Amino acid sequence: MTDILLTLISTALINNFLLQWPLGVDPMVQATREPATERRQVHALGIATTGLMLLSGVLGYAAYHWLLIPLGLASLHLLVFLPLSVLLIKPLLSVLAQALPPLPFSGLWPLLLGNAGVLGLSLLNLQNDKGFGDHAALSLGAGLGFWLVLSLFSDLRQRTLNNDVPLPFRGLPIDLISAGLIAVAFLSFSGLIKT
Repeated sequence: MTDILLTLISTALINNFLLQWPLGVDPMVQATREPATERRQVHALGIATTGLMLLSGVLGYAAYHWLLIPLGLASLHLLVFLPLSVLLIKPLLSVLAQALPPLPFSGLWPLLLGNAGVLGLSLLNLQNDKGFGDHAALSLGAGLGFWLVLSLFSDLRQRTLNNDVPLPFRGLPIDLISAGLIAVAFLSFSGLIKT
């Protein structure tokens, strides 16, 4: 149980998919400039991405270990993981839209479809196969870490909008500098867990 908890914390803070491996960076850079709309959209995207990473990770693990390996088709894992993650988007967004009506889940289809972090998570989980519990914790931790970084970046972006930023740095340059500063701040968690 301790290993699963350490995996969850480590994936969310130390080995963050958005900062350590730039998987799924597109949603971080694409956002509206209105604070109320952006905050709701960030939380909707964070919840949807966390759910998609958890579902596709767990179902991908089950399909790989209980279907592909017994049939001797383990080398076709990419042809299973990609359609699985794509097919889960629409039902997940429908369930989330009914469960949480104030959040805007309707326009998230392209952002979830183009998120390389979902497929990258499934592929990276195959390399470090430590069992179903570890796989689920890694998937959940990656989604929660994605949501955390997305929220922090949104708050930092709102602060830069209200301050006097020099003209050459406005827009995407200050966003990239902010992302780099968040990545440096997350480096401080690297000594948190010792194995």
